Amino acid sequence: MDAHSRGRADDIDPADQWVLNPQTGNYELRLDHSAGHSAPSEQPSRSTGRRGANTPGTPRTPSPRTPGAADPKSSAGSRTAGVPGQRRRRAPGAPDGPGGTPPGAGRRKRKPQKSRKKKALIWTSGVTAGVVTALAITAYAYYEHLNSNISTVDIAGAGSGGFKKDQAINILVIGTDKRTGDGNEGYGDRNSEGHADTTILFHVSKDRTNATAMSIPRDLMTDIPDCETKTPEGTKVIPGQQNVRFNTSLGQTGRDPGCTMRTVKAITGLTVDHFMMADFNAVKTLTSAIGGVEVCVNKDVNDKQSKLRLTKGKHVIEGEDALAFVRTRHAFGNESDLDRIKTQQQFLGSMIRKMKSSETLTSPSKLLDLAEAATKALTVDTGIGSIDKLQDLGMELAKVNPKNITFTTLPVMDNPAETVKATVVVDEAKAQPLFSMLQNDISLTEVKKKEKDAKSAQAALLKGPRAEASDVRVDVYNGSGRTGGAQATINWLQNDQGVLKSSNRSNAPQEIDRTTLEFAPNQADQARKLADLMGLPATALKQGTEDAGELEPMKLTLGGDFKAAGVPITGPAKTPEGVQKVVADKQVCAE
Repeated sequence: MDAHSRGRADDIDPADQWVLNPQTGNYELRLDHSAGHSAPSEQPSRSTGRRGANTPGTPRTPSPRTPGAADPKSSAGSRTAGVPGQRRRRAPGAPDGPGGTPPGAGRRKRKPQKSRKKKALIWTSGVTAGVVTALAITAYAYYEHLNSNISTVDIAGAGSGGFKKDQAINILVIGTDKRTGDGNEGYGDRNSEGHADTTILFHVSKDRTNATAMSIPRDLMTDIPDCETKTPEGTKVIPGQQNVRFNTSLGQTGRDPGCTMRTVKAITGLTVDHFMMADFNAVKTLTSAIGGVEVCVNKDVNDKQSKLRLTKGKHVIEGEDALAFVRTRHAFGNESDLDRIKTQQQFLGSMIRKMKSSETLTSPSKLLDLAEAATKALTVDTGIGSIDKLQDLGMELAKVNPKNITFTTLPVMDNPAETVKATVVVDEAKAQPLFSMLQNDISLTEVKKKEKDAKSAQAALLKGPRAEASDVRVDVYNGSGRTGGAQATINWLQNDQGVLKSSNRSNAPQEIDRTTLEFAPNQADQARKLADLMGLPATALKQGTEDAGELEPMKLTLGGDFKAAGVPITGPAKTPEGVQKVVADKQVCAE
């Protein structure tokens, strides 16, 4: 095929070839003798990008221009360099380039155009990556912002320092009456350092199926132990006090929340793992963040002191109205602090229901508002003083169904030392069984299940006849570490249970963790009777191999699980009589 048939006449012969010159790194045009031309010179010649006028077979005269450079006077390099008006044409098989020059002699070879679909995919991926990056940066910034909101107190030696997912959790929720924040100056003593005005011990069961929230009256007369506090000058010990109001365990004489935690442990026997403290602003901001809390009153209310004004029926309250509701003492009941506690428990139950409702959980704006309000409102111990730790704790608490959250109040009675009744003291007969339930991780809503499990565990060992109480013969040793434990048990057994053949053998050789009852095979009926009376678990019964003599007593050693005479070791099988209960999933109208 000749040049005319390709439309390339008067320009380049089809036999011409582009050859790479290794000395210059450029492609150069050479002629092929097979097409009727002279053999190319052995001396390499520079390509100018056009067919020269040299005689075939002779070396070409190099162009003064850079190989492949276009004439600046030509249109976009479309004219032949050095020959105005003459068009360049590409030789067959020659690489594309500016003006027909090969790659490396001019600009880079243009890549094939991508499809629109691929372009769109690349663009979309770039935008998505940018959005994800922006969101990650924003989320991290907001995370750091929330972390900076949290106030912490580094308590010295109080609490467990953490919580494990396979153990019960005890959290002390403290409402202080310190008058800080906008609009709170007019409530009472504006210069007060604050007291433990509202205190709730929140016990969450090991299996997270239930929780008990026990309120501790602020006017309870008790002993406050010595407590260590951390100050800028170092750790110092604040001396304790005897027979003072419970609410002075916080804020007074420099006491921090760790002092309140120690006081609660001294009262209940329970180690408090963590504390959360909130002031007046917390009630206002948290209730507003979730869109209000529904309350119910059985009568019209117009309390001039708290400024609570409500008509009979249901209302959704937030902000100042919510604070007035939980502070009022004169609107309900006999206007005592004990009746105010009941009102607060009803309010908190409703608040829990609202927080766990789909209305709150499916609203991003409410959740963000709640996170903002909660982190600003709460002061916590350093053990849970970060968003990550609070989130872990929140996930554990969220497992509890509101129907299994029970509010109760520490059983108390009027202070017998007062003529004018202003304070209260612990009602030991009712309080000790309640403490035992919490210590043994028994919920007020789950006692039937616990009782059934306990009976099935004891069935094999305790199955059989029981002796009469008057026939039970036992020596009691005190290995509990509680002073007077053996004598108190003897008094209870003889005076209240009819076990007259019981003797106090004083302290055991050493303290033990668990109470044990050692008996001979022929004393099994006596052991079963005593186990029934004292609420001993099957694991406490240790049967020997040889029968005992007729007058030989069994051996009961009280251990660390012994709390008080008459308090079952395994915890009561039912809620003690007279202990008040309010379940969080039920609305109760304040009266």
